[in-house]
Amino acid sequence: MSRTAFDTAAVSDKARSCLPPKKVPDALLALGLMAVVIAIWEATIRLLHVPTFVLPAPSAVIRSLIESRTQLARAAEATSLEILLGFVLAAVTGIAIALVIVHFERFGRALYPLIVLFQNVPKVALAPIFILWFGFDLAPKVALIVAIAFFPVAIDMLAGLQSVDSSFVALMQSVGASRNKILLRVRIPHSLPYLMAGLKVAITFSVIGAIVGEFAGASQGLGYVIQFASTQLDTPKIFSALFVVSVLGLAFYYAVELAERLLVPWAPKFDTHHLTT
Repeated sequence: MSRTAFDTAAVSDKARSCLPPKKVPDALLALGLMAVVIAIWEATIRLLHVPTFVLPAPSAVIRSLIESRTQLARAAEATSLEILLGFVLAAVTGIAIALVIVHFERFGRALYPLIVLFQNVPKVALAPIFILWFGFDLAPKVALIVAIAFFPVAIDMLAGLQSVDSSFVALMQSVGASRNKILLRVRIPHSLPYLMAGLKVAITFSVIGAIVGEFAGASQGLGYVIQFASTQLDTPKIFSALFVVSVLGLAFYYAVELAERLLVPWAPKFDTHHLTT
């Protein structure tokens, strides 16, 4: 090897040594932390001989997941339908309320305290009422999800609609833009990142609302499985159903996260230049 080639290789090795180490992906860190928690949980159960009906070991939960996979899959399908319908209706309701409050200011000022008052009503108390009104089918669960999940959508979108720079609105008005045109071309686009934040909160509330509704009265769904297993002291099945609920909620949350990345790519959180600087 010539001296020039040797020097070039040495410089290249030195440059590589100066590069920052590669970061471990967040998903691997999360999986590693989960593995540590599961290992500690399993070891604690075995060392302390905790009864299964009090707290099952992860191995018992995995066995229950495998044995009840068909039942849990059917229950997850029923619960997913409730979540999707309720979430869509909650999103539409929240968006409509925010637009009404902004567009009709006097009516909106009267409506806003009523919405806050309704939000303070314990939603668990509404479940039996909805069952009395709508029966034991899909409708009461969807209604409960809407009652729980519309509020963050309405509040976050309202914050986005009202946070537009007043000087920009004045500029639009000075060139003859109508109130509707300002709403459609300025306020709504500006509010979309806020709306997506509210939707991510709403989807988690939708999962909770579906399970609460199934607790109150249902013949299928993951909430029904949890309720029935608790009467049988089948704690491993309770935990296996809770695991499926958690995975379901996680999947729905990241579906909304993906939709945010596709629909609102200009949001500050996706500005890679800003993040790197």
